[in-house]
Order: sequence, then C-alpha cells, then structure tokens
Amino acid sequence: MLYAILQKVARIVFSLAFGLKAIGVERFPKDGPVVLCSNHVSYWDPPVLGTFLDRRIHFMAKEELFRVPGLAWLIVRLGAFPVRRGGVSKDSIRRALDLLAEGRVVGIFPAGTRKADHPVGKRGAAMLAVRSGAVVVPAAIVGRYSPFGRLRVVYGEPIDPAREDGGLSEERLTERIMQAIEQLKKSAAAD
Repeated sequence: MLYAILQKVARIVFSLAFGLKAIGVERFPKDGPVVLCSNHVSYWDPPVLGTFLDRRIHFMAKEELFRVPGLAWLIVRLGAFPVRRGGVSKDSIRRALDLLAEGRVVGIFPAGTRKADHPVGKRGAAMLAVRSGAVVVPAAIVGRYSPFGRLRVVYGEPIDPAREDGGLSEERLTERIMQAIEQLKKSAAAD
C-alpha cells in the first residue's frame, strides 16, 4: 500500500519538477523474475526507475543507508535490502535469489557507484540472472535532476541469458548489460 501511494506521488512530483518521462515501459515483463539493471546518477534513481512500472522493485541498497534513522524504516517497507559493498554479501545474494524465485523484480546498479564516468559492470546482476533463470532488463536514466529539466528513464529489451546460443556466461552477460545501458543512454540523449 505504501509503495503504491508513494509511486503515484513520485510520478507527479518527478514529472512536474524534472520533466520526467518514461520510454519503453511496454517492454517490461508483466510477470516472472526480472533483474532490472540501470546506470546510477543520483539517490533519486530507485524511485525514478519504479515510478512508471506496474511492478514493485526490490532494490539492493548499500548497507550504510540502513543505519540512517527514518530512512531505514522507509526503504525496508519499500522493499529494499542491504548489500555490503566491496565484498561478497551472502545474505544479499540469498535475499535476491529468494525474491527472484518468487517471480519478483530485483533492482541493481551494476556499476555499483554513482561516480563512474565510464563504469565497468560488476558481475552480481549477471550471476543472479544466470542462477535464477531471470531475464535482465537494462535501463538508463538520462538527463539531470534539475528544475524544469528533461529527465528520461528508458527501459530496453529484456535479455534472456538462457535463450542465447549456448547460454551467456556471467562475464559475457555483464558486458552485454553494460553495453545495452550505454546504448540506451546514447539513443535517449539523441532524442
């Protein structure tokens, strides 16, 4: 209930404040496990990515956010779960795989940071997709979070690693995800 209410509020606020529009929402799978992978430019990215989708996204979020009173309460209720950066986070992996086994959407920023100009993807998203049988939906946030701006969120074609010739390795899938995100950024910027 809280997620649905805040989603509607976010749609209005982001559309008015930042000129937010969504492209490719119709490509997003209506059901089944999905790993949503996007570039990361702002703390506002998780709500922006979920604003126009009919499905709830469970984001992996850096564990430091869960130490902030008030914010921790909110993001837990919105479906986020902590991940320890810079190391293997077995609890996070287990939680993500459980959510995918239930047919849910897990949101990940495969570059792992907001500061990378030319990000290199980490293999966590690909590992989750390969292990769970989930499809990967690449997405890109293009534009700036500035008043009366022109912010776009673009959802790409789903990538099904199991349907590729011989399947995709985690390394190859990671490359493919990062390439798809970069292509979405370029196509939206040219629009």
